[in-house]
Amino acid sequence: KLQFLYFIVTLQKRNMAELKTGGAEVKDVTKVERIGAHSHVRGLGLDDALEARVTGQGMVGQLSARKAAGIVVTMIKEGKIAGRSVLLAGAPGSGKTAIAMGMAQALGEDVPFTMIAGSEIFSLEMSKTEALTQAFRRSIGVRIKEETEIIEGEVVEICIERPATDPGKDSAGRTGRLCLKTTDMETEFDLGQKMIEALQKEKITVGDVITIDKANGKISKIGRSFSKSKDFDATSQNVRFVQTPDGELQKRKEVVHTVSLHEIDVINSRQQGFLALFSGDIGEIKPEVREQIDSRVAEWREEGKSEIVPGVLFIDEVHMLDIECFSWMNRALEGSLAPVVIMASNRGISTIRGTEYKSPHGIPIDLLDRLIIISTDAYTPKELKKIIQIRCEEEDVEMDDEALKTLTALGGKTSLRYALQLITTASLVALKRKSSIVQPEDIKKVYNLFCDLKRSTEYLVEHEKEFLFSDGKGNSHQDPSADVEMTDASNLD
Repeated sequence: KLQFLYFIVTLQKRNMAELKTGGAEVKDVTKVERIGAHSHVRGLGLDDALEARVTGQGMVGQLSARKAAGIVVTMIKEGKIAGRSVLLAGAPGSGKTAIAMGMAQALGEDVPFTMIAGSEIFSLEMSKTEALTQAFRRSIGVRIKEETEIIEGEVVEICIERPATDPGKDSAGRTGRLCLKTTDMETEFDLGQKMIEALQKEKITVGDVITIDKANGKISKIGRSFSKSKDFDATSQNVRFVQTPDGELQKRKEVVHTVSLHEIDVINSRQQGFLALFSGDIGEIKPEVREQIDSRVAEWREEGKSEIVPGVLFIDEVHMLDIECFSWMNRALEGSLAPVVIMASNRGISTIRGTEYKSPHGIPIDLLDRLIIISTDAYTPKELKKIIQIRCEEEDVEMDDEALKTLTALGGKTSLRYALQLITTASLVALKRKSSIVQPEDIKKVYNLFCDLKRSTEYLVEHEKEFLFSDGKGNSHQDPSADVEMTDASNLD
């Protein structure tokens, strides 16, 4: 029997700034934004006509690829492309993952977006098909609608009564009254200890417009009434003024929650219920449980209580999957509950893993025939310079024009990824000489300190005999007679 999902869906959307744990109050940890490889990407950089700007939302170049990705995003939002697959094909460092991240930003938080790597499937403690199944269902959202009764109105009066004996110490026996009004009516409510604490916690005062959830007693402040806007000469810019609600105080409000099918699977396949989502021990889920959930979700859809939100599954380095995974995906993409699968590969004609056959991008021909292929091109020097400028702003590094030209030329000679790695290291070298601006000599110094792929390969070829297990002739620089001497020394007893 399926468990009732109200708790988990409200848990995901509820503000969990404060949690009660063992009588102690634990506050939520402040979110720290980490600067990552694609943290500068804010979207695809398209205009209203889906035309790609040369530079926009952290994206540079790849105009045709970004436009094609924008069309895919539009179809996903309209629900017209479920069960389809897209392949981003291009050379390493040509912006495939950046385009996928831009698509995720453009889709918004309501559309599920899951990212996995092809090799990740083989490192999990479950079968390959189960790992792919969980990734698929993690990318399919269920938008559940429910109606709840709320009390909404403007606060007219708050009266808190304390016991006559020692009122300063005894707070457990406090009672009170709350008067709320709309434009049509006014009503007074009795308050208990928990409601008084909730009012004090939200800092509710006379003139605030609030809502009270009758199911759990949660109080939310919508804003301050316009009728109280002239009570003070100056107010904070964070104060939001709203109109006094009209109609009845008690209303029925429709609340929408979005959860993934995988979360529903976990809740109903483990004894601890929703707590299994936090334990991390998910394991394999029986097909019978998924069948029951699919039938229940279908019933909700027919009754109008929910709707399916096809999300996006992004598989990076898809050529790392083997023939069994590709065969499973062929069947899964034909299912009624299938997300949009976006794949990325930097391989050319390569061997399909698990076989001796070669195929474009390392993907079987029958699966390639299902894909919409978007190709990416190499960046021009002008685009490389703009990308380096954006990354300097993201990493808060100031660089002069000559150093920027040097790093751009270096990126064209080696690779874009190598050039971006030198931004922070060059900044640290500049700080060492007590300068906040990166100069060309800082770029040259870190270039000599850190090898790129080409120089590292040349060094290996030149000193091949000094490394173990090399494929060249004379792969051991050690004298063969040394082994004999060591053997003789070991027998001296």
